[in-house]
Amino acid sequence: MSDDSPQPRPRPQFGEYATPEEQRARIRNSGRQGPPSQAPAAAPGGPGVAPHASVPPWGPASAHPPAPSPSQAAHPVDRVVTWALLAYGAVNVVLSIASFLDLAGVADMTYRVMGIPGSFTDTAAAHGWGIAAAIVLVLGYALTAWLALRTMRRGRRSWWIPVVGAVATTIVVSVCVSVPLMTDPAFLDFLGRG
Repeated sequence: MSDDSPQPRPRPQFGEYATPEEQRARIRNSGRQGPPSQAPAAAPGGPGVAPHASVPPWGPASAHPPAPSPSQAAHPVDRVVTWALLAYGAVNVVLSIASFLDLAGVADMTYRVMGIPGSFTDTAAAHGWGIAAAIVLVLGYALTAWLALRTMRRGRRSWWIPVVGAVATTIVVSVCVSVPLMTDPAFLDFLGRG
């Protein structure tokens, strides 16, 4: 005796017959701790799904849970501190550029304040290194601000980026400023007598 009744379909795997709603529920549950809850599989030929429709195991693109917005993930104090540090840095950059562009005059005034006899004489080197220091200062601030804002947009803590950027930029700027001072005869004579 021959049985012409159709064979039962194998149990669906990887969400093959799941509706988009069931896929989203499964994705939400898979991100939690512990075993995911078992969502009932849709019956073959269920509403909205063809019996042989192939759905990728990760579900449709709209099934991914939304990322938390930066305002939810970032701490408000972190944002205030980051903005305050960036504002302080911007004021510092603007006020320092004029000093670096007239580095010979600033060095000469520093000699008088420190009681160093003589005056600063290597004005050509001071002009070149002053421009280099101003460029480093502006680029360092721009990179620091870009990284801090990018990190804030991602909802991560960013207060430390202006601090690290200021320290790194200050080190490089200090090297640029100290090069013409270390070659000036009046400063070297003062150090030698020190």
